[in-house]
Amino acid sequence: MTSFAVLIEGPVLQGQSFVSALRFLQHAVEAKHSIHSVFLYRDAVAAASALIDLPSDEPDLSVKLQQFCQTHQIPLLFCITAAEKRGVCSNEVAAAEGYTAAGLAEFAMGLAQVDKLVQFS
Repeated sequence: MTSFAVLIEGPVLQGQSFVSALRFLQHAVEAKHSIHSVFLYRDAVAAASALIDLPSDEPDLSVKLQQFCQTHQIPLLFCITAAEKRGVCSNEVAAAEGYTAAGLAEFAMGLAQVDKLVQFS
């Protein structure tokens, strides 16, 4: 059994990074591997926004990721500095439910506890 940390950097509303990360997470859990954490960095931090309001016919990957992590008790972290720079959260705008603010240093220290880091850009 391998332990993984997952780093997502690509935007939630375009590109393939969130779809690919979710598929990887599902397969890893099914294969009985452990996921230490999922960390959102750079443009991926937009997924942590409580202000995302998509039309009902579009998949909400930020909610799917949050639900998956909650179901499997995987910490879902986002870089607070990247989020503040992008206006995703602040004192006035809270993060979406299930997303936890963290620092890049906190994520880096957690890497000492895993076998592999998988990155989605």
